[in-house]
Order: sequence, then C-alpha cells, then structure tokens
Amino acid sequence: MKRFFGWLALLMAFSAVVWGAEPDINFFSNQPIPEAALVHTPEPKPDWLLYGAPVALLAFFFVFCLIVKWLIPFKETDMHFDLHDLPVAAQRGIGIAVVLFGIAFCFGGLEAHYQMSLHGSAEAYFQQMGVGKLIAFTHAHLFGFTTSFFIIGIPFSLHFNRLKPYQWIFPLGLAASCTDVISWWGIKYVSPHFEYVTWWCGLVFSVCYLWMLVGLVRVLFFPRVKWFPDFINEDRQKKWDEGHKKQR
Repeated sequence: MKRFFGWLALLMAFSAVVWGAEPDINFFSNQPIPEAALVHTPEPKPDWLLYGAPVALLAFFFVFCLIVKWLIPFKETDMHFDLHDLPVAAQRGIGIAVVLFGIAFCFGGLEAHYQMSLHGSAEAYFQQMGVGKLIAFTHAHLFGFTTSFFIIGIPFSLHFNRLKPYQWIFPLGLAASCTDVISWWGIKYVSPHFEYVTWWCGLVFSVCYLWMLVGLVRVLFFPRVKWFPDFINEDRQKKWDEGHKKQR
C-alpha cells in the first residue's frame, strides 16, 4: 500500500510539471500556497458601474445633441442652393463620391458582421484587441466617420436647407458616430453592456447616413424623381423668395 501511494505521489508531481503547475508546491503539505503561485481574479464590478455607465453614455449622446441645438439654433437664411446649379463636374464628382462611400459603408457593415461571427460578441472582440490596436481603430473610424458624413452631409444639408428636420440628420449621424467610438472603450474596460449603446449608435448613424445617401443619389442621378420633402422644400423656398421680394 505504501508503494502504491508513493507511485501515486510521484505521478502527481510529474503531472504537475507537465501541465505547468509550480514544481515547488507540495500537495500533501499543510503549508500555504506561495503568493506567486496564486491565480488572482478581478473583483466583480458593481451594478451601478455595469449598468449606469452605458446609460450615462447614452445620456451623453442626447445632451450633446441638445448642446449643439442650443449653440447653433435653426434659422433660415437668404441663401438659395440647388445641387443642379453646380458645375457638371461637381455634380458628377459628388454623385460618384456618394456612391463610393455607400459601398465602403456596406463593406464596413460586412466587416462588423464577420467579426461578430468570428468572436461571438462585441465584448470578446474588443477584449482580444490590444490598446495600440484600439487606439489605431479609434483614429481610423473617427477620421472615416467625419470625412464620410462631411462629404455627403454638406451638400445634403445645403440642398434641403428649408427643411428643419433635415437639418438634424447630418449632426445626429456625427453625434452617434462619436458616441459609438466611445462605447468601444467602455466595452473593453468598463462593462459589456456598452454593446447595447454600440448597436443603438450604429442604427442611428446608419439611418442618417443612408437617408442622406439615397437623397443625394436621387437628386443628382434622378432629378425627375421627386418625393414629398422635395415639394415642401421648394414651396418654402418660393415663399421665402416672395416674402423677401415684397420687403424690398
């Protein structure tokens, strides 16, 4: 029997070495395990942080929009702008750029879908991402979001300058993009529930982006196809022009 336990102890010691356990740990001793051999797990985060932080970021999105509205309130100006009054090269260039940005947007969506399928969740995706890569990821997306929204947001907002709701689409998309990027850092370092903020922001800026993209493509490439907002914008422009002619 003693020989049996001796061989068993030898086998356990050999297994510990093979599987990477600390060789100086004596499983049959009453001595405490050395501090260096202990596996430390992080303490669970409080609920107010896990759930409160994503809610606070979502509130930041709405507060940001309200601040922009307060600092730059809507007002109509004397400017009369029509995309069809631009030089032909400008119309063609804007139209092609809008289409290319739309294609890039589709590939961005496919990339997000691929990464979610590969890693299973946004939390797993950002957890495996290093800090350096996340910094580069943030820089690239902030630059890309700003550029793409600027390219299509400026001509869209100028063309529909008489429609107050349309003057919100451009800044809403940018605010959602900024909040989306912030949520990535929250997913990695604060709470996995920031993923819900990410999906919310993705929905908002996608709708805004596609709304402007479709509007510009329709105006530039299919000028005879008009929707209800076009008639409202043109009617308000006529009323504005008539009112200012009478004042003069």
